[in-house]
Amino acid sequence: RVLFVCTGNRARSQMAEGFLRHLAGRRFEVCSAGTEPKGLAGETVQVMREIGIDVSHQRSLHVDEFAGQEFDYVITVCDSARQACPAFPGAGQRLHWDVEDPADAEVSGLSRIEAFRAAREELRRRVEEFASQPD
Repeated sequence: RVLFVCTGNRARSQMAEGFLRHLAGRRFEVCSAGTEPKGLAGETVQVMREIGIDVSHQRSLHVDEFAGQEFDYVITVCDSARQACPAFPGAGQRLHWDVEDPADAEVSGLSRIEAFRAAREELRRRVEEFASQPD
């Protein structure tokens, strides 16, 4: 079981969930959540649809909805979530991937949609690497 966590659960964790579900199929049970969920961003749906992955059915969830559950991996995708993410029971691993928030596009000098695409590609690379690890 894998849980991806970011602050808003609008983009990065949603993309990671979509990628792992698409790449690894039934090998993983995958979820995503936010420490302060804000709803799925339209740009997230758009940039994932561009590469043939439909995340429009995913919902923005609060990390507290998973309280008390065991995960093999809890992966935070932003520094804020890393600090605020609660502990989960069991011997699962915590990983951290600091991926720039595409909603902060002006900081990187990219248009908003380009920033979402850049985050998507970084997450694709990280999830592909993660999914290729032997069990």
